[in-house]
Amino acid sequence: MLFPVFSLLHDIVGNMILVLDTDVPVSGLRSNVGASRVLLLAVAAGEVTPLVSVGTVLEYEAVLKRPAILRATCLTDADVDDFLDDFIAHAREVETDFRYRPLVRDPDDEMFMELAINGQAAALVSFNLADFRPVVRTFRSIGRERFCGGLHGDRQ
Repeated sequence: MLFPVFSLLHDIVGNMILVLDTDVPVSGLRSNVGASRVLLLAVAAGEVTPLVSVGTVLEYEAVLKRPAILRATCLTDADVDDFLDDFIAHAREVETDFRYRPLVRDPDDEMFMELAINGQAAALVSFNLADFRPVVRTFRSIGRERFCGGLHGDRQ
């Protein structure tokens, strides 16, 4: 099962700068396989640098520590803290100097879009492209499966 991960890591050119919507770490911690897990492994390997802000880290923490998520991932609060410490150690903090609102359909996703713009991310990776559809033409917003399946392909 590691072959696709090594293949993905080999296909990443340089160090990709990405914004990961909250659904990516949630899904990556819920399953040992899949695109989200591959992205988390790429972060741990230093092949992907996630952009973070105080707001996005607090969002990750709040969602990952929900009782239903803790049960689904078989993690404890301390495990989530350890994961976030490691994730942040591989991340680059970005201060959102400029606010661009409203850009997307869901107000909770605005901080991820602003982070991507202010941090000049290569892409924003999310399960939920529908909420980002208004800005897809001006900023690359891609689903995890498409990201992992088409690293060298043409992306929207």
